[in-house]
Amino acid sequence: MDGRKVEILAPAGSAESLKAAVCAGADAVYIGGTKFGARAYAKNLTEDELLEAIDYVHIHGRRIYLTVNTLLKDSEIEGLYEYLLPYYLRGLDGVIVQDVGVLQFLRMHLPGLPVHASTQMTVTGADGAAFLQERGVVRVVPARELSLREIRRMKEQTGMEIECFVHGALCYCYSGQCLLSSMIGGRSGNRGQCAQPCRLPWQTEGRKTGDLMSLKDLCTIDLLPDFIDAGIDSFKIEGRMKQPDYVYTVTEIYRKYVDVYLEKGPEYYKVEKDDRDRLYAAYQRRGYTDGYYRRHNGKDMISFQRMQGEKEDTGGKEFKIQEKINGNLILSVGERAKLVLVHGNRRVECEGETVQPALRQPLDAERAGKQMQKTGNTQFNFEQFQVEMEGDVFLPVQALNELRREGINRLTEAILNGYRREEPEGHGKESGGSNAGNPKLCLSCVVQSFDQLKAVVGSEEVERIYIDDELGLQDKTRQYLAKCRKGRQLFLVMPYIFRMADMAGYEAFYSEMESFYDGVLIRNWESYGWLLRHGYGKEICTDGNLYVFNRYGKTFMQRQGIRKYRAAAELNSRELKELDIRDAALSVYGYQPVMVTANCIQKTVGKCRKEGGYLSLCDRFQKQFSVRQCCRYCYNVMYNSAPLFLADKAKEVLELMPGELRLDFTVETGGQAREILQVYKDAFLRGQKIEPPRTEYTRGHFKRGVK
Repeated sequence: MDGRKVEILAPAGSAESLKAAVCAGADAVYIGGTKFGARAYAKNLTEDELLEAIDYVHIHGRRIYLTVNTLLKDSEIEGLYEYLLPYYLRGLDGVIVQDVGVLQFLRMHLPGLPVHASTQMTVTGADGAAFLQERGVVRVVPARELSLREIRRMKEQTGMEIECFVHGALCYCYSGQCLLSSMIGGRSGNRGQCAQPCRLPWQTEGRKTGDLMSLKDLCTIDLLPDFIDAGIDSFKIEGRMKQPDYVYTVTEIYRKYVDVYLEKGPEYYKVEKDDRDRLYAAYQRRGYTDGYYRRHNGKDMISFQRMQGEKEDTGGKEFKIQEKINGNLILSVGERAKLVLVHGNRRVECEGETVQPALRQPLDAERAGKQMQKTGNTQFNFEQFQVEMEGDVFLPVQALNELRREGINRLTEAILNGYRREEPEGHGKESGGSNAGNPKLCLSCVVQSFDQLKAVVGSEEVERIYIDDELGLQDKTRQYLAKCRKGRQLFLVMPYIFRMADMAGYEAFYSEMESFYDGVLIRNWESYGWLLRHGYGKEICTDGNLYVFNRYGKTFMQRQGIRKYRAAAELNSRELKELDIRDAALSVYGYQPVMVTANCIQKTVGKCRKEGGYLSLCDRFQKQFSVRQCCRYCYNVMYNSAPLFLADKAKEVLELMPGELRLDFTVETGGQAREILQVYKDAFLRGQKIEPPRTEYTRGHFKRGVK
């Protein structure tokens, strides 16, 4: 079909899985090293093993991408150059990143290394993809929750490489938007250590306990023609924690059916029952779904209980593949033996010992050819081999073996030299993210309800109010604020997830938003790209889920003209101090969001009410988690079971010199918001000693942080 090529991208959680993927027909593999990968518990390769893996893949004409898709602390990021340099020089084909600080670092120090935006960047449309493209990203892995229509539009409007998941496990949360494992157990998904608490039993509103947030595994073998027609460039198979046999089986089947469609066309596309059965049997856990490509969400995507006999086929195959080469051995008395090897458009020659005249039994051409074709465990196998001999000649078998080894070594070197790079010039350490002076402390509040808004407006000490857009878009709200804004700054909070279907309402509201509000608080790069496209000129601040973990992340924000970001919730006080958060807002109170999901708890346990509001979700320890149903945008936000409380730690907080102290109100009544605000004013503005609350609360990661 018009020479179209589609990449089959397979997981390689170990060296054996990498070989399985290549043998099964993968065009590329993605793999983790010893650091900075989102699968900390996979059998990640050492430096020497990974260098060998890069060579192995390149000899077979495939590509290899390294996962650097975690958030890097400031103390870690300078080690990134030394970590990546050997792989860069060897010819690594790309890195997959989540952290904008890592993106900034790579563009500064390793500009020749292709960067792919991980699905953990939560790219949901063409505006977000174009924003990253302009900053050096060559490929985007969109959020798994997107429809095929949204992905098609992203491809058409940006032209950049699009990589989509086609098979494997699905996260319940939008990737990169989950702090549940981090907040309740200290194991951060953003650092590759997710404990998957969403897979455990949960209960809501007195209903029966079930695995309410455990999605079935993804299987899209029937959708491949639609994916190809939509322009998707790379089909990604999940599974760096899976066994080599799984990798081989799944890769082989997806390879087969992509080739069927590309070579024969849609009329021949039909998945055979035996192949479907093999695909399903490769890993049996919770059943299969074709994901979000043809639906926004749905109860049928949930696996409410584990399948009987849940297991994975561990198998035990040996995976081996060799490249076809052609050879020519030339033997002439008195001349040095010559070997010519050809692989594709590469040709190498080498010479061995001088050929002697045969004194007794001359060297037989057939015997010499067989000896030369013994490639053993090398990466090559002869397809054709010729022997040219003049007269009766003699050459020891050992000399033939040495000539073959030298020839294969030279051919290997010729292939791999095409991938090698030189070290970039001018690499140096840049502090980045500098702050000017000590800012005046600002007290701010985030509000979701009208009662909370009235409570906050009643306090003159609150200099900045962030107003949730479902509240801020209402005429009633703006009419009220117009009478009592009293010089304070009013910022509109844009949604956590901003997709194609959401833009129409914002298009209609844009002029009022720009004229009435002093700025916006954004929670995704899609919103930022949309604002740029409209020429928005007022202040843009970023929320905590646009993570700033290191000084290069601060540099990235500054270069976008973003004057204030929210300090990352997973950094402890020492790490925040080292980072220097004088240009940041630090949340000191509130139920912190721990999941943002396309699936809806209400729809799973009952019927969609399309009226918003909150429901309560209970874990196995009877902890209550509030879940907000954002029906305007059709997503849920799950909040931690206890609020962050730092009023009694005012001295420690103020030592960090944050530019802004922020209180986040969610489920609180107006009266509760007023009382809490008073406590924080007493603590931070009047220096009063505050006792911890008698109700349940958390310090978040202010003390402990994450590994």
